[in-house]
Amino acid sequence: MNLIHRHIFANVVSTCAASVGLFAFVLMIGNAMRDLLGPMLAGQLAIETFLQLIGLLVPFVVSYALPMGMLTGILLVLGRMSSDREITALRSSGVSVAWLSAPILCFALFGVALGVVINFEFMPTARLAYQRVFAEAIKANPLSFIVPRTFIRDFPGVVIYVGEKNDMVLRDFWLWELDAQNRVKRFARADVGLLRFDEANNKLVLTLQRAQAELRDPRDPEDFSEARGAASSDQATFDLPLNRITGERIVQKKLKWYTFSQLIEEWRRLGRPDPAVPAAERATKRMRVQIVIQEKFATAFSVLSFALVAIPLGIKVSRKETSANLGLGLLLALGYYFATVMAGWFDNQPGLRPDLLMWLPNLTFQALGLWMFYKVDRA
Repeated sequence: MNLIHRHIFANVVSTCAASVGLFAFVLMIGNAMRDLLGPMLAGQLAIETFLQLIGLLVPFVVSYALPMGMLTGILLVLGRMSSDREITALRSSGVSVAWLSAPILCFALFGVALGVVINFEFMPTARLAYQRVFAEAIKANPLSFIVPRTFIRDFPGVVIYVGEKNDMVLRDFWLWELDAQNRVKRFARADVGLLRFDEANNKLVLTLQRAQAELRDPRDPEDFSEARGAASSDQATFDLPLNRITGERIVQKKLKWYTFSQLIEEWRRLGRPDPAVPAAERATKRMRVQIVIQEKFATAFSVLSFALVAIPLGIKVSRKETSANLGLGLLLALGYYFATVMAGWFDNQPGLRPDLLMWLPNLTFQALGLWMFYKVDRA
């Protein structure tokens, strides 16, 4: 590698690393605010657990930030070199675009290999560990789900409001029971309630004293044309299951959280005859496994696809404003991911081969990149 190649390679590596770090930080902050900030402020997560969960988010966000960071980093480096007339000077000396691109493409191939490892090993392992740590932290302090002066929507089918909480004694308690369309079908209120954790059944048991309830028509809860009456009781008991919040986070593992060996094993299992499962259902499930495998590979190869587009685009777009190149990179990345999501919409139609459709955005970007290479080299 000569001096020019080393210069380009060093600039691309440093800028791409900074871009990946920036995108990963933004994605990490979004995930942390959505999933972790509320439980931490409510006292459900200790600061040590919060930091551990943040660390486990890194492989997950890097799997998405790597292609975008590669695209943006190359655009920034080559855009700056073009605006400083470095590219013009090199082209005037007889250097081709392919020769200039060699160190960038080598780095992109390394990014592909890194993406494959992250998508198939590091990300699934970290994501599963994230869910387990989060669930264990919640199980260690299940009563912390009840936060005073807050509308609590963590439990399936109910919304809860508590005015005051003193250990396991709740005051000014309100409960709305919802139907499948999230309409209120029953409303209960009590001045005092007692809360306890049933560890054997993984649920919170709520006992209301002097409770009053409002009954609604289960067929149309929003119809107030007829009086439905009310009921009162000296004591009423409600169960608040924690399975969806804690236990199911561990038991129900998504296909995207499977490692490569686990995906292959699942694919083979679904390929074997099973009298208990219809062939059509097994074919649909098997196709979903294939979609996940192809999507992970395609996402890793998108690093190379983005590089093929970014190189001629960065040479051609000679602007000093880095925000223009950054915005352009974001638009291209969003277009790629939207096309990938569209391919996933056909997961219930194995005949359309949605697993192979996952490669269509890659092929489109690579064809576009090669065409732009030809145009720029001829200019």
